[in-house]
Amino acid sequence: MNKYEVLYIIRNELSDEQKTSLIEKFKSIVESSGGTVESVEKWGAKKYAYPIDYTTEGYYVLMNFTSEPTVPHELERQMQITDGFVRKMILKK
Repeated sequence: MNKYEVLYIIRNELSDEQKTSLIEKFKSIVESSGGTVESVEKWGAKKYAYPIDYTTEGYYVLMNFTSEPTVPHELERQMQITDGFVRKMILKK
């Protein structure tokens, strides 16, 4: 089992319920694959350094988890096909 950290950005235009459901979706992907989520930090809305898709701010979330090496690939795949998702960065600690 390896430790990972993922920082991702959700579109700020989404409602609070939609943001919460996306956060729970990514958390459940890790847990259903046998991993454990250590923490989820909701940083909130922050301005981008440059416009992305004609928007200037997004909702940042940092999640730390422990899992097998295949889980980050599945998490990344799910993030790429999810609507309301802007950017991601997954790091192995």
